[in-house]
Amino acid sequence: MKRILISLFFTFALMACVCAQNVSMKATKNYLNIPISNQANREVMTIEVNGTKERVFDVRLASENPDYWVFCDISAFKNKTLKISFSSKNNGLNKIYQSDEIAGQDSLYKEQNRPQFHFSSRRGWNNDPNGLIYYEGEYHLFYQHNPYEREWGNMHWGHAVSNDMIHWKELPVALYPDEHGTMFSGSVVIDYENTTGFNKGKTPAMVALYTADNPDRQIQCVAYSLDKGRTWTKYDKNPVIDSKEKWNSKDTRDPKVFWYEPDKNWVMVLNERDGHSIYNSNNLKDWTFESHITGFWECPELFELPVDNNPNNKKWVMYGASGTYMIGDFNGKVFTPESGKHYYTTGSAYAGQTFNNIPNSDGRRIQISWGRITSKNMPFNMLMLLPTELKLISTNNGVRLFSTPIDETNLLTDNCNKWENLNVEEADKNLNMYKDEQLLRIKTTIKLSHATSAGLDFKGQSLLNYDMNNNTVNGVFYSPVDMTSMEISADIFIDKTSVEVFIDNGAYSYSFERKINDQNKGFNFWGNNIQIKNIEVFRLKSIWFN
Repeated sequence: MKRILISLFFTFALMACVCAQNVSMKATKNYLNIPISNQANREVMTIEVNGTKERVFDVRLASENPDYWVFCDISAFKNKTLKISFSSKNNGLNKIYQSDEIAGQDSLYKEQNRPQFHFSSRRGWNNDPNGLIYYEGEYHLFYQHNPYEREWGNMHWGHAVSNDMIHWKELPVALYPDEHGTMFSGSVVIDYENTTGFNKGKTPAMVALYTADNPDRQIQCVAYSLDKGRTWTKYDKNPVIDSKEKWNSKDTRDPKVFWYEPDKNWVMVLNERDGHSIYNSNNLKDWTFESHITGFWECPELFELPVDNNPNNKKWVMYGASGTYMIGDFNGKVFTPESGKHYYTTGSAYAGQTFNNIPNSDGRRIQISWGRITSKNMPFNMLMLLPTELKLISTNNGVRLFSTPIDETNLLTDNCNKWENLNVEEADKNLNMYKDEQLLRIKTTIKLSHATSAGLDFKGQSLLNYDMNNNTVNGVFYSPVDMTSMEISADIFIDKTSVEVFIDNGAYSYSFERKINDQNKGFNFWGNNIQIKNIEVFRLKSIWFN
């Protein structure tokens, strides 16, 4: 009988364990590791700290064998009691455990489909870059982030820093969802003049302007940091803009803010319904609507650049998430387009943002875009494309935007080989010494002899396909700056999961998922009696282990 009672005790204990909808524990480590199943339904998990809800998010909690693990940073709650609740009965609650390392730490950045010189988050999903800013030796990359799944949702602001925009260190989440909604895109400025009153002594506030999204509306909010973006305080009078009724639309989001020196005030470019609106403020809290221009969608940008590096001839550039842009004039309140819409990049790039606060001694306009390239079967998903420098260049068709990889990409270079004036067979033989490499940069110029097509393939995938007859590069219309040129140049970056290509010194660029369509094939140039004028091949280093 005693044995039966003991058996029944453990049976009921196991049933209670399986049916538990909450567990409690004292926070003693840095992370909660949470098991995830791709097959499970999304349900709500809540983490309370001493009775206060600190984290609320949707998660596909694995009740049995997880497909992967994600983590929740609980370092701020050390020695406090956590109550973890789930909206339905799920044995996965009992699999959650504390550790000072994330699950899978030993293989971090070594995973099979981990980009090796493009930023990707340790775990979860990332999309739009947010709040790009330089401050006191650090480049900050904030970004749209779902820490708890490899799919879009639970939008937070992830955070990473770098001293060269190439090697990144991921920091804890910067902005968490709150009573106003989840954290959508926005931008960051440094309030040197203390216009907000947030500054502390001689320490200027780093101020974020962002969209909070909830089922009813999208509103613009403010947060600030006094420790270089490591911790954030949300403004207690948020939101600072609520324009749903004005536009009869929920789509009012993605504020890009900058200081406009001629008027000595702040300018916000905000996407609202069918285009970009301009707002002004003297304190980042109180905003006045000034103007609106139609024809853009999401993630606005507005900045000034010299034409052909001439400081006496400057133009303004406005674009949206797709990267199509207008060139024109801006007086602090109204953008007046002079030409457009044009494009300079296609493919995976989306929601590109440029850095605020780049020092005048540098002077570059540097952009990072989201690369919509999946990380198959990984506990993370998506990547950021390489940082590029944007310039306005005069062409026969007018002033156009060019983009080229920043000089710092040379930090990736391991070694180099060069050849000149080759036929196809010679070029293929030399280039195929590198066919089994994972990380490469290839610079090449091809001279055509006929107005037909020429290009370069790798393992059955087209890296470059220039159709001179139809004026297309990889299927997209392209006309060279020299309209009668018989040559085309390409600067090609090959990572484990992606390819980026810059045509003719940045006149056009594109990016796409790397695919191995034929494992037995290497590199091969093709075309009607073409000449390979030059090839430079660079092995590239991982940003995670060098």
